[in-house]
Amino acid sequence: MATTFTSDLDAAGSKLDHVWSHTVGSGHAALALRADWQAQMRKSHAELGIRHVRFHGILDDEMGTYLIECDKDLYSFFNADQIFDFLVSIGMRPFVELSFMPSALSSGGDIVFFYRGNVTPPRDYSKWADVIRRLVSHWVERYGATEVRQWFFEVWNEPNLDAFWKGKQADYFKLYQYTANAIRDVDAQLRVGGPATANDEWVPEFLDFCQKNQLPADFVSTHHYPTDALGKPGDDTETQLSDAPRDVLIQRVKKVCADAGDKPVYYTEWSSSSNPFFPFHDEPYAAAFLFKNMLDVADMVKGYSWWTFSDIFNENYFSSAPFHGSFGLQTIHGVAKPAYRAMQLLNGLGTERLAVNGSHPTVDAWAVRANANTVDLLLTNHAFPHHDIKSATVTFHVDSKRKPNTAMVQRVDETHCNSRQAWLDMGSPDYIDSKQVAELDEASQLGAEPLAIQAHRGSFDITLNLPPHAIAAVRVDLA
Repeated sequence: MATTFTSDLDAAGSKLDHVWSHTVGSGHAALALRADWQAQMRKSHAELGIRHVRFHGILDDEMGTYLIECDKDLYSFFNADQIFDFLVSIGMRPFVELSFMPSALSSGGDIVFFYRGNVTPPRDYSKWADVIRRLVSHWVERYGATEVRQWFFEVWNEPNLDAFWKGKQADYFKLYQYTANAIRDVDAQLRVGGPATANDEWVPEFLDFCQKNQLPADFVSTHHYPTDALGKPGDDTETQLSDAPRDVLIQRVKKVCADAGDKPVYYTEWSSSSNPFFPFHDEPYAAAFLFKNMLDVADMVKGYSWWTFSDIFNENYFSSAPFHGSFGLQTIHGVAKPAYRAMQLLNGLGTERLAVNGSHPTVDAWAVRANANTVDLLLTNHAFPHHDIKSATVTFHVDSKRKPNTAMVQRVDETHCNSRQAWLDMGSPDYIDSKQVAELDEASQLGAEPLAIQAHRGSFDITLNLPPHAIAAVRVDLA
């Protein structure tokens, strides 16, 4: 017997914000100087509607932003300008993460990642503030105050983790104080926020510190993954996820939003796992996970930034394998993974959500009005690893005074948009040529197939089958 979801097309809807397109993540700043990175970002902006990008390391030594040579302070904002010039030229903006510590300012030698980001507090907070003030002043002069006021300035990355911050919480709050004041010295309307923590932490403490010290906190930012706080030493990602409640992320978002009060919340990093070598990142699993959770939180947050937009990424090393389980929506060759197509489907939605009734252990449903003559009926079938899931037959019953004309379905699942499976079918070559890239690109494309409509007086039904870890987006045109 089919599971049924119902919606009334004649009822008033509510606003659906496209939180998925606000920001997307990347690795670290120097990668954005690459031609292939820029080509993939241009494509993501055009096809996914992405408006901002966030990455680590704008202050890293490899960017040359600040250094000391022969006891002389040297500043070079050229490399950062090349990145931001490009973003502005294609209609995008940075979500500026102010990290990591220039060696010339560092209080120690602790580093993170292959690219050696320094994670120690500054040995001179006033000097740090001077660097920030000079850099932000330069950007205001170069791009204009009106433009830079539309950027976001986020202080550091995950200071609650020892891997990213060798100081204590109080040291981070001091860093925030000096940074926020330096930014506001440049322009009182620039947006600055934090605490940019992992695992949804420090939000009440951060806001309390800002209030007590009369500091600006224009937004709250934090990160999470479904494996946060679930793992046990020695467990792999799949085992960790076997313990995760299905609504783990939405419950965490609700708590952070409650803690934030009237402050806008931006998740500046999240994904299906924090493991950079998790095969499911490349599979339809990630697409269904992304699609479901983006829609789940769209009424609560202002931005939900997927980590990351591309496998042009080298926190550990730069893999040459076309599919190696990394975070990206695209492979190193720019081939769309299933999750990229999920984002593309989300970008094509309208902005009016209609109420949907019905339930199923693994299937979720939404209805979104695209325009006066079109409605999108959306379904996912998804569960975490080691949770029960099977194919489901679903009927979407829609009450409507308007008669349905046509229905077309776009799918992402094991046999649709599955570029990784196409690569496996090639024999999993470690290196691919341009012809193979084209074949994988073709396998990744969204198609549209007609669906039968069962029309009744004052309503219609659409029935379809959903395999595990699948998305079905049905667009119904009304007569």
